[in-house]
Amino acid sequence: MARYVGPVCRLCRREGEKLFLKGERCFSKCTLDKREGRPGQHGKGRQQFSNFKVQLRQKQKSKTMYGVAEKQFRSYYEVASKSKGVTGTELLTQLELRLDNVAYRLGFGASRRQSRQVVRHGALLVNGKKINIPSYILKVGDTLEVKDSHKKDITIVSSVSAAKSRLIPEWLSLDEAAMTGSVKALPTREQMPQNINEQLIVELYSR
Repeated sequence: MARYVGPVCRLCRREGEKLFLKGERCFSKCTLDKREGRPGQHGKGRQQFSNFKVQLRQKQKSKTMYGVAEKQFRSYYEVASKSKGVTGTELLTQLELRLDNVAYRLGFGASRRQSRQVVRHGALLVNGKKINIPSYILKVGDTLEVKDSHKKDITIVSSVSAAKSRLIPEWLSLDEAAMTGSVKALPTREQMPQNINEQLIVELYSR
């Protein structure tokens, strides 16, 4: 399936919660604050929730938040299911360690979509080497830095400045002045998004 390119506010309305797909704008100009119900003419109608639908919505919400297509999301699940840890937690850990997500967490992009563009444009160095693959999985000890030629990019500068309003996860470290960051440790479940019920995703794929 092709990547969704329509209005992202519809995706938040469909899930009934903010997914912060527009970055800082979601705090001030959110459609959810003005319009109720799902998108479409029947959006305000009553919904019937089966177990399958609840599980599916959790998966779709996770894919939307991290900007991952079905095939790639499924591959993350396959890796997680073969690991020694808890499958759901391992799945979220892989998503959190994606380069575009870490760049977003550090404030190098106002949203994951913008951070993905920053990565694709080759603006970041991982351990001193240019990596332009958003799905690149980072490891503990890896360092990120904005290339010198992009340190004055108004998009990145404004994103790093705006990131002060949201806390940097404890498993990451950021040197704002040098525009560098690093992965200090693997994220624990408490340090990852609490609005995702990963067990429902595991149950869906285990059907």
